[in-house]
Amino acid sequence: MRIKAALLYEQPGKWQVADVELDEPRHGEVLVRMAYAGLCHSDEHCASGDVGVPLPFNGGHEGSGVVEAVGPGVTSLAVGDHIVASFVPSCGVCRWCVVGLGNLCDRGADILLGTMADGTFRMSVGGKGVAQAGGLGTFTEYSVFQEMSCIKIADDIPLDAAALVSCGVPTGWGSAVHAAAVEPGDVVIVMGIGGIGANALQGARHAGASRIIAVDLLSEKREAAETFGATDFTTDIGEATELARSLTNGQGADAAIVTVSVVAGEPIAQAFNAIRKAGTVVVTSQGPLAAEGIPVNLFELSMYQKRIQGALYGMAAPRRQVPRLLQMYQDGQLKLDELITRRYRLDDVNQGYEDMLAGRNVRGVLDFT
Repeated sequence: MRIKAALLYEQPGKWQVADVELDEPRHGEVLVRMAYAGLCHSDEHCASGDVGVPLPFNGGHEGSGVVEAVGPGVTSLAVGDHIVASFVPSCGVCRWCVVGLGNLCDRGADILLGTMADGTFRMSVGGKGVAQAGGLGTFTEYSVFQEMSCIKIADDIPLDAAALVSCGVPTGWGSAVHAAAVEPGDVVIVMGIGGIGANALQGARHAGASRIIAVDLLSEKREAAETFGATDFTTDIGEATELARSLTNGQGADAAIVTVSVVAGEPIAQAFNAIRKAGTVVVTSQGPLAAEGIPVNLFELSMYQKRIQGALYGMAAPRRQVPRLLQMYQDGQLKLDELITRRYRLDDVNQGYEDMLAGRNVRGVLDFT
């Protein structure tokens, strides 16, 4: 079938909406009519060239939709099912899946290749294969996904809210609940209040943190930070550090979660300086693929027993975490509707990213309905 999709033809570059050919789903695959796609910063890393990808490249790894057709061998999905996309497939049989760490599934090694499980493409333009972000590609009217990349959800869950649980919500939420292991009474710092940071605030609040200090360079983020759980707001990490120490008899925050737009060694070091002995720095933000180096004091790292913890997809299996978060949303315990700042049509995808980079959006979404 012939569809429209937003593609990258160069890095750095802008998204270009083009007519592409989409093949039918093959073994273990489904055709999905996209409903909504989230504008996550990870796709901006591809557009900026921070992360190299095969070109041409169909962006989008966060989204929801409806199954339109199923290929041979598909057993868990049927035509008409509503799904949330998972940018890390869950094969169910590798070491990581069987121990409950589906977010580290071995099939995740394929996500930057943009191919299906058989190593081939389903999209093409001008006779050339198009790579799909995360093996998905949600910046498009229709897409072919692997069955292992789809999580079936109830039909009565709004698909716009559900799209956010595809990546940003579980990533931020899990950064606080799983990676930082926030406990009741904790003092937590969240650095960077975008789509991920907002949900780290929600996770810290749910876990019972007594003080949640939001840090963002843009003072305009204060209202959003307070909406999603911050008790305090500052534009300066030094001020946040001093506040945390004043609340803890000079010790420091129990955890600092780094969710800035583009991570580097300096904000990680600032978070490291802000935590107490045996505290945890969670690094969720993504940086350039080749970036290295964290300027922390090595004596303090060992003698203060501090921990720097990376976090992918909220450090939880998506097939377990996504349904639980959606149930919390239905029970009124999780804010999803409030995360959506603005809706865009596919042709306006670049405007959506301009708004994100300018700090105008918590989360923008592409609306295909």
